[in-house]
Amino acid sequence: MANLKEIRSRIISVNSTMQITSAMKMVSAAKLRRAQDAVTQLRPYATKLQDILSNLSSSLDANENEYAQEREIKNVLVVAITSNRGLCGAFNNNVIKAAKVLCNSTYKDGNVKVLPIGKKAFEAFKNTTHTTKGSLLPQNLEKLYEDLTFEKVAPIAENIMDRYKEGSFDKVILVYNKFKNAATQELMREQFLPILPSAQEDDTASVDYLFEPSKEQIIKELIPKSLKTQLFKAVLDSHASEHGARMTAMHKATDNANDLQKALKLHYNKARQAAITAEILEIVGGAEALKG
Repeated sequence: MANLKEIRSRIISVNSTMQITSAMKMVSAAKLRRAQDAVTQLRPYATKLQDILSNLSSSLDANENEYAQEREIKNVLVVAITSNRGLCGAFNNNVIKAAKVLCNSTYKDGNVKVLPIGKKAFEAFKNTTHTTKGSLLPQNLEKLYEDLTFEKVAPIAENIMDRYKEGSFDKVILVYNKFKNAATQELMREQFLPILPSAQEDDTASVDYLFEPSKEQIIKELIPKSLKTQLFKAVLDSHASEHGARMTAMHKATDNANDLQKALKLHYNKARQAAITAEILEIVGGAEALKG
């Protein structure tokens, strides 16, 4: 049995840990509110824009829309969106594992590169053959979270579109966590390029559109804007999911620390009572010996 000093030290240590995890939970809860508001406000706009884009792509010829051209899949780009910090459960590991499955299984016969957004994804792939270091793709994207705005995400999407147009990649896939609520995140593997045609079965999928301005103007402005918004929404989803996952993880850690502290206090009290009982027995034994 550990002595009283060791148990007391463990109680103090667990109490300090519980204070830290509780503070981190509150910080994540405050950040989650802002991140959740940002993604829920953008999501209806991005979803509707994506529907329009899909319907528009299905009505255009492959030669008219260079972002919807189907090519033989030889070069694939996987955009893995993680966080810069840990302590958020399986949030980062799920994205990294999904990206590795795409690299080593789904597209194992092709040349797969991983563009990491977030320090955790960068560290996971920096020493592999899938790194984008030295390429024309953006670098040091972990700084994106310092001030997350559409103006900072748009150039990244534009760079990816340029690489696709010039033929560096035949397919681009986004891997990220979609925010549902504070306790639930859904792992997404979303095709970014080429643009998928509309999968709707209703009448809106076969509408013959009248284009104003011209098709060329729409392709030049609307489609790139929609793709930039799609990437921005994915990053916002991941950002909100990170804080939700960290808040949940820190809540569980705080509860576990509280349970451990109660168990240690009970153990401490039992050890203290045992020590007191032993001392009383020694005193009584000594007194009896003196009488004898």
